[in-house]
Amino acid sequence: MNNLYPFDNYWAHFGVFAVVVLLFVIAGVMAFIYIERRGFGLFQMRMGPNRAGPWGLFQPIADAIKVLLKEDIVPDVADKVVHFLAPVVGFLPVLLIFAVVPFHEGHGLIPDLNVGILYVVAISSVGVVGVFMAGWASNNKYSLIGAMRAMAAMVSYEIPLVLSILGVVAIAGSLSMNGIVQAHDIPLFLLTPLGFLVFLASAMAEINRGPFDLLEADSEIVAGFHVEYSGMKFAMFYLAEYGHALAMSAIAATLFFRGWEGPGGQYIGILWFLVKIVFVFGLMIWLRVAFPRLRIDQLMGFAWKFLFPLALINLFIIAGEMVGFDGDIPWWMLFVNWAVTIVLVLVFSRAYRLGEGRVEVKA
Repeated sequence: MNNLYPFDNYWAHFGVFAVVVLLFVIAGVMAFIYIERRGFGLFQMRMGPNRAGPWGLFQPIADAIKVLLKEDIVPDVADKVVHFLAPVVGFLPVLLIFAVVPFHEGHGLIPDLNVGILYVVAISSVGVVGVFMAGWASNNKYSLIGAMRAMAAMVSYEIPLVLSILGVVAIAGSLSMNGIVQAHDIPLFLLTPLGFLVFLASAMAEINRGPFDLLEADSEIVAGFHVEYSGMKFAMFYLAEYGHALAMSAIAATLFFRGWEGPGGQYIGILWFLVKIVFVFGLMIWLRVAFPRLRIDQLMGFAWKFLFPLALINLFIIAGEMVGFDGDIPWWMLFVNWAVTIVLVLVFSRAYRLGEGRVEVKA
């Protein structure tokens, strides 16, 4: 046991941090629901939750109790076993992701796993299996079509997401989450802004956050793959959605914002980490309310014709800079990278034309 593992006994360490991760995810999800609803209120010039407790703080608890008390309805023609397991398969990856996330001064369940970010990518991909199981087991054509559309989007956005992470790995020279935090002196969202933009957009699409939420929107195939779910099973899908938002915010804070590092980080590192998580989630809320929902053709075009080439260019730029500066990119290159990012985003956005009901790319 090294200093990253405060308990000498392996089982004590595992038990304590397993409870910490579970409580962190549940509390974080309830906090995210409250922050999002209050944020929507500010953006839409209304009050938001304000009845249940002071400032509406107990509204997420009231919502949870209401959902859990609803009747669990299972269609007669559904595959009962798969229908039951699908929400579990959808939610479990959220807990497993936090096994390798360092919370404070590198402490966590397995914070220094040498393939940590590879593990995160692999585990987060398991969620798509739960989506397919829910769509197939419901024996409903709307559920199945919604599941297939969700799977197509999740697989498409996985590629630019991984390419943006590869840029961070190339700079840090490590796959360990702790190693990535300690490998750079300035936040990587300043040094590689294009990589951060690609990561944020891809992550939002992967977890079905607006404006990429047409896959389960009420107006699209009657809410998508979980239309045949109610009660606790539906609550688990709801929990998984916000849990993935929490996980992606934590990963972004670790990769691009130096995790727990900050002034006085040895004492208040966990507070820095929480502030950065909330900041990333705030960006997601802002993007959700600022941009209209994409159509399915726009959603797929945005992945393959916009994010994918930008992610490749970002990786080539980072590789060139690493070779040119002998593996240590100087801080002043952030000005060059920001200028390149602005030019590339403007050029690629000009290559698209919206009209006549479909997205078209100029020849």
